[in-house]
Amino acid sequence: MNLNSRTLALLISLAVALVLTAFLALATYFSSQGLFVALIIVFISCFVLVHFSYQALVFREVKNVYSSLEKLKRQDFKKAESRSTFTTDPLRKIKDDIYQIAERKQQEIDELKQLQAMRREFLADVSHELKTPIFAAQGFIHTLLDGAMDDPNVRERFLLKAAKSLDGLDALVQDLISISQFEKGVVKMQKRNFDVVQLVREVFEQLEQKAAQHEVTLHVEAEPGEAIMLYADPNRIRQVFVNLTDNAIKYGRRGGNIWVYFDEGRKKYTITVKDDGKGIGQEHINRIFERFYRIDKSRARDTTSTGLGLAICKHIIEAHRSLIAVKSEVGKGTTLRFKLLKAKKD
Repeated sequence: MNLNSRTLALLISLAVALVLTAFLALATYFSSQGLFVALIIVFISCFVLVHFSYQALVFREVKNVYSSLEKLKRQDFKKAESRSTFTTDPLRKIKDDIYQIAERKQQEIDELKQLQAMRREFLADVSHELKTPIFAAQGFIHTLLDGAMDDPNVRERFLLKAAKSLDGLDALVQDLISISQFEKGVVKMQKRNFDVVQLVREVFEQLEQKAAQHEVTLHVEAEPGEAIMLYADPNRIRQVFVNLTDNAIKYGRRGGNIWVYFDEGRKKYTITVKDDGKGIGQEHINRIFERFYRIDKSRARDTTSTGLGLAICKHIIEAHRSLIAVKSEVGKGTTLRFKLLKAKKD
């Protein structure tokens, strides 16, 4: 029978009281020798009962707590089964609390280690990304200073390359500033009503030449003259469409397609950006929104991208109290979805 600590303490106290009461009640009937024997019996009985209570209620469970602490030192968080005959609720609760605290602290330590690793990786990525355009511009300028300045053709070509490298550096710094501001929560969304169909068409016109170079066709799934009014920050949403479309063009297949759909809900529109490109492996899906993460490591030196576009998209959509979801299959393309509020009535 498994008794809890209070019941066991009550029974032992009752047993001791009964022994003492019986002795006092019968003491007058004993002879001197019998009284001495009775005293010895009462002493032994009380000693056994009290010792048993301490052994069952305290010593054994304290030993279990120390055993648990030894396991925690070895980071063994598997709880051992209690071998006690009796359930000692307070001490068992202390032991369970120790395990829970230790598990939480270990989780915090693991998270800190993960953040530390991410910080080191981020610093390494930033230093690499900054170093590439700086060294390129530096090389072109020093070449001009070493004598190539006298040749007009070389001078113009090298100055254009240096300017391009510095433009890439400026874009990277601006993206880093944007990421920092989003993470600090200091960016305020300038929300207003706007026509998202018109905005997407403007983005497609902006990227039309780049899409043509990759033989990619851009599709806006809306009727001619149709307007879909949303309530959001149009400049930030434009940034999202530019980054998503640019990525789909750059990493898609030659001769592919990109579609933008709008599905109306009760309060929001679901916006889908879909392509029929190479797709993304499942092992990469959860990491594509990380800063500087690139699926194709051979593109790590791609100077046309800062590697922060998707991370910025994620922050912008989250700042609109929404989430961006990804579905992809290698060889079949990628689909990204997010929701935005319908326009507010005047």
